[in-house]
Amino acid sequence: MKNVHNYERDPEGFLYDPRVRAAVDRFAGGEDELPSLEAAAAVRTAYHAVERMRAHGSEGRGVSAGALDLLVRLGGGGQGISIGDLARAAGVSSRNVTGLVDTLERDGLVRRVPDPSDRRSVLAEITPAGREWIDAFREPSRRAMRAMFQGFTPEELVVFRDLCLRLAANQHRLADHLRQIGSQS
Repeated sequence: MKNVHNYERDPEGFLYDPRVRAAVDRFAGGEDELPSLEAAAAVRTAYHAVERMRAHGSEGRGVSAGALDLLVRLGGGGQGISIGDLARAAGVSSRNVTGLVDTLERDGLVRRVPDPSDRRSVLAEITPAGREWIDAFREPSRRAMRAMFQGFTPEELVVFRDLCLRLAANQHRLADHLRQIGSQS
């Protein structure tokens, strides 16, 4: 794909996408809403850029972004994790995680084991083949993320992380509020 992103700098020296700014300005109908809508568009653009790089790194390995997330989570601990806990950690439904675990299990990267604390339940656990997969993916992934964040200082990365997580926390609070309003009607 050709570089379709032609960013410019505003008078304060900050990057912006003139096409996004024009579209958002028409949509918002005023400058008061422009910063938040432009920021949302920039977050979306950055998310897609990171995901494209992550997908490129797992290309040919047959693992989706969701499955990769589960493998990394399972590889980080020494013991299995319940489907429900994986779903909560990933912010998706248990049904979604069950499908991902089914796929990873078929590929020999994950297995289901009995939960020692609840015999009615099972845990997902990474297999030795899954650990090998993660080990093979680790260094290309590190190189890709270093390249993605080239030119950022460690302090900027901490601020960026904080801003992203504050945005996610705001969304969680808003979702909770909307759920409460919906349950009252």
